[in-house]
Amino acid sequence: MNGVVLKTARSEAGWTQSRLAEKLGVTQAYLSLMESGGRRVPPQLARRVARVLDLSPTVLPLDTTSTSKHPPTNEWVEAQLARLGYPGHAYRKRPGAVHHPAEVLLAGLSLNELDPRLAEALPWLLLRYERLDEPRLAADAKLRDLQNRLGFTVALARQAAERNPDFKGRVADLTRFEETLEPSRLAREETFGQPHASGRLRAWLRKERSDTARHWNLLSDLKVEHLPYAA
Repeated sequence: MNGVVLKTARSEAGWTQSRLAEKLGVTQAYLSLMESGGRRVPPQLARRVARVLDLSPTVLPLDTTSTSKHPPTNEWVEAQLARLGYPGHAYRKRPGAVHHPAEVLLAGLSLNELDPRLAEALPWLLLRYERLDEPRLAADAKLRDLQNRLGFTVALARQAAERNPDFKGRVADLTRFEETLEPSRLAREETFGQPHASGRLRAWLRKERSDTARHWNLLSDLKVEHLPYAA
């Protein structure tokens, strides 16, 4: 979040600087400096602004390097999905910091032992949230050799959008994103959402996987018809 986003969000919410400053626990002068670009908006304060003004989590700080500094876990990804409003995990929502949807997506993709229920949820992030800074997301995925997993997830999201009228407006953007990822597709084969896949299971997945999973060289039985939000 930068000063322009902060000022615009405050103005659109009909809040004065003094009112928001008091709610955030900062001085009006400090808030004014942040809005004018004289001071950066600290990540922790940006999260408070988003909570107070009920803003989309896409305005939150985006740290796609967090997966290399602090390896994520299935539990962390599940908690973040719940906080971001994923219907399948709403009952697991607990208090805590909300992270940018793109950060959560990249964290899930980086897990080699990703829970299948979480793999099923990841395409929803691309459907629910726009403006995920797709060029940066694609670049960071490529740096970690995650472009196949990302491409597969984007393809599933696009297929779900084609099936569900509620997400029809996302089809064009997701198609473009998928096309952007295509040139960086890796030839190597890997599993996705299949922890502890034995040799026998790998052989079965190789035979039964969808054309989409085959195209992205992934051993996964996840298909668009398995996504609860695809219809």
